[in-house]
Amino acid sequence: MRALCWEGTDALAVRQVPDPELRNAQDMIVRVRRSATCGADLPLLAGRIPYLAAGDVLGHEFVGEVVELGPEVRRHRVADRVVVCAGIACGACWFCRQGLFACCDNGTPAAAAAESAWGQPTAGCYGHPGPLGGFAGSHAEYVRVPYADVGAFTVPDEVSDDRAVFASDAAPTGWLGTELGEVTPGDVVAVWGAGAVGQLTAGAALLRGADRVIVVDGHDDRLRMVEQHVGAEPLDYRSVDVPAELRERSGGRGPDVCVEAVGMAAEPPGLLAGRFGGGADRPLAVREAVHACRKGGTVVVLGTWTGFVDTFPLGAVMNKGLTVRSARQHGQRWIPMLLERMARDELRTEHLATHHLPLERGPEGYALFRDRADGCVRAVFSP
Repeated sequence: MRALCWEGTDALAVRQVPDPELRNAQDMIVRVRRSATCGADLPLLAGRIPYLAAGDVLGHEFVGEVVELGPEVRRHRVADRVVVCAGIACGACWFCRQGLFACCDNGTPAAAAAESAWGQPTAGCYGHPGPLGGFAGSHAEYVRVPYADVGAFTVPDEVSDDRAVFASDAAPTGWLGTELGEVTPGDVVAVWGAGAVGQLTAGAALLRGADRVIVVDGHDDRLRMVEQHVGAEPLDYRSVDVPAELRERSGGRGPDVCVEAVGMAAEPPGLLAGRFGGGADRPLAVREAVHACRKGGTVVVLGTWTGFVDTFPLGAVMNKGLTVRSARQHGQRWIPMLLERMARDELRTEHLATHHLPLERGPEGYALFRDRADGCVRAVFSP
């Protein structure tokens, strides 16, 4: 089959790779209909993640059609249209039973690598090497889906592929941001980053009844999207003192919840620390969120961080009495609800798919996405 493979730093190519096969009784094979780029892919593209090897297939957000089933798969049938959670979890361990699917004990076969990196194994993820399992990614014609009854969900007829593909990762990540922040009616919420995750976090906050939702970014096209498609307030960091402006818009206190949805992909390139090679990344948006948040408020870190960060304002966290929370998305908890909202037209995501390309043009799509060229928010590929 054809697949989009990493070839080296900032180098991708569409190659012929072996077709996936069923390996376990709970597996199924899905023919991909749509797959999307994601900011979590950019450190991989740049060669900043250990264990990545030439020929690895990238991608983790996808919607497709079931073509083959393992003997223990019960919830799906051949020809079902499904969206697959980007995180791979068993559904049976202690963490999964608590709804903490991203903390799954059995989601990755590379437990030793995960323990070396983070102290304990976590859920796997498509298109990621080493600690996240080394599973082949979704920018391909076919994907093997482990634990299919846990991580794949039937898409309602009313939901288009372009809408459903964002239920794989971006939409549950946005919902996670509001869950961790415990957003309630009347809250003021600030979100750093107007990419897909930032916009969907803002939309989720509004659905949960937030009084004001402000999205901080420096790209005119994304700020317009925030206003036109999400209904949140855009804030251009190029023209204002962000913490001062946020205090002005929140009764002088600062936002109740501050969500960082930028991640290390936007930071100046740096080596990962400790076991990942020495040096550190600079969490610029996280620092600003900590300083902007009201006393006693909550800072949520949603951006992709793999190793270590430097110059973290721990003193501000302690003295202001902040709660800092973070996680990878537990999509298995929320994807059915998000699909229902999509079917009712309460959650619209098509505007995020700014560029539609065939898989053969995957390298071009990632270049547009990486450089935010031509107004690209997400490139969506069709095999």
